[in-house]
Amino acid sequence: MTGEPVRRATVAVLSDPDSQTVASVKSDNEGHFALTRLPAAKYQLTASKRGFRTAFYDEHEEFSSAIVTGPDQDTSGLQFKLTPGAVLRGVVTGDGGDPVEGARVMLFLKPKLSRLGARTVQVDAATTDDTGAYEFSNLAAGEYLVAVTAEPWFALHRSGNGAGSGASGGAGEKPQSEALAALDVAYPVTFFDSTTEEGAATPIALAGGSAETANINMHAAPALRLLVETPRRRDGSIARPELRQSIFGTQVSAESLGLFDAMRTGSVEFNGVSPGHYELAQGDPPRVVELDATASQQVEASAGTPTVAVTGTVRTASGAPAPNDVNVQMTWLEGTHGQDPMQALARKGRFTFGAAPPGTWAVAADSAGPGGGGRALPVVAIAVDGKAHAGNQVTVNDRPLEMTVTVTQGETKIRGFARKGGKGFAGAMIVLAPKNLASLRALVRRDQSDSDGSFLLQDVAPGDYTVVAIEEGWELDWTRPDVMARYLPGGTAVTVSSQPEKNMALSEAVRVQAR
Repeated sequence: MTGEPVRRATVAVLSDPDSQTVASVKSDNEGHFALTRLPAAKYQLTASKRGFRTAFYDEHEEFSSAIVTGPDQDTSGLQFKLTPGAVLRGVVTGDGGDPVEGARVMLFLKPKLSRLGARTVQVDAATTDDTGAYEFSNLAAGEYLVAVTAEPWFALHRSGNGAGSGASGGAGEKPQSEALAALDVAYPVTFFDSTTEEGAATPIALAGGSAETANINMHAAPALRLLVETPRRRDGSIARPELRQSIFGTQVSAESLGLFDAMRTGSVEFNGVSPGHYELAQGDPPRVVELDATASQQVEASAGTPTVAVTGTVRTASGAPAPNDVNVQMTWLEGTHGQDPMQALARKGRFTFGAAPPGTWAVAADSAGPGGGGRALPVVAIAVDGKAHAGNQVTVNDRPLEMTVTVTQGETKIRGFARKGGKGFAGAMIVLAPKNLASLRALVRRDQSDSDGSFLLQDVAPGDYTVVAIEEGWELDWTRPDVMARYLPGGTAVTVSSQPEKNMALSEAVRVQAR
């Protein structure tokens, strides 16, 4: 990326349909490479070297430009830019500066743009060694967050009767109980730069090839105990409570103790709980309680917001039978960092989500089972109480919800060319936008133009669309209608019928527009 030659890099061409290696070569001392006598075809081009991130040619997100060889194709003078991997390392210490061994260090990547549905995601995890050190290597450039969970090695948690592991709890042992109380501690989840508040976590910006240090200091706090009632279901089983902690949208469960006593006492105790923010699901049907745990407490059975059962039917827009098995996902849209989606399997078109909290949710579906291959089934409409609306969002209120989810099967491939000044243009962002982009974002398809300007949009569902090609458009928020409104008038209209062709070729080239 600095313009310096990368010596002895391995450059390979892969066949475009199946990504099989066709030929490879090492770059020379000036970074030059040549792959000769290749048959006329379209190839993926990749380069790798230790210390650099393996990349495809002109890579943007999950897209890249393939190289087309053959008559009238100039494939000389290619500039393949490699980025060195970044390194993030640090040391986790506890009170007094002692190293914390065995701490779990979680690395999260912030999204580049605040696009709809963009989430902070966990990309790696490491465990500290006996010196408290950790390291993440070969990282892509970006903005990262670090969180640490650990248990003090000396911690000894007490149950509600005041006894801890190895303690008899008998009469006359008050000094021992006091000593145990001093050891009943826990480390709160700690973020860089040594804060226990998620919102105060300091982002770490990594450039290609940079090496940054993120040391984190943890402070033990008195551990808390939470007592939760455990009602019996009609079949006599226990409605087991769940205590969850969310770290940048990734949920971590806390184990309940005393579950075997629940049959006798009617309650479960969570002990060894560190101070922090938790979500507790309790009761039957479950109620969700948001807890800012700063002290031991008993959680009332009536506390929290009731969850509701969400059931539904999957049908196709064409009236054809839905696949026998369909994976249905519901993603909550109201969190700061996003939450892990809820999952359900629709068998013969019917699905059930047992306990969904109120809020706005996005619904997605894909085919499952033999021959399904996980192909996306874009949700184009949802009906509740007989009233249908376009799009894939639904609002869950305080009563059970029955919905009909209409999906469409995208089976069409659209081929075309992006041109600028009458010539094929490589590296443009290609966006296939549905007519109603605000409601039908699930129908959007994207690609990157290849060296001859060609592109391929796959799994396109029936509908009316506009294809646009944007030069240097990769930083644009293509999910926003107001952003795309500038480019849509200069695009090419496309209609995919309800009895679509498997392959469509655009009759005219798509004009490349400047960002």
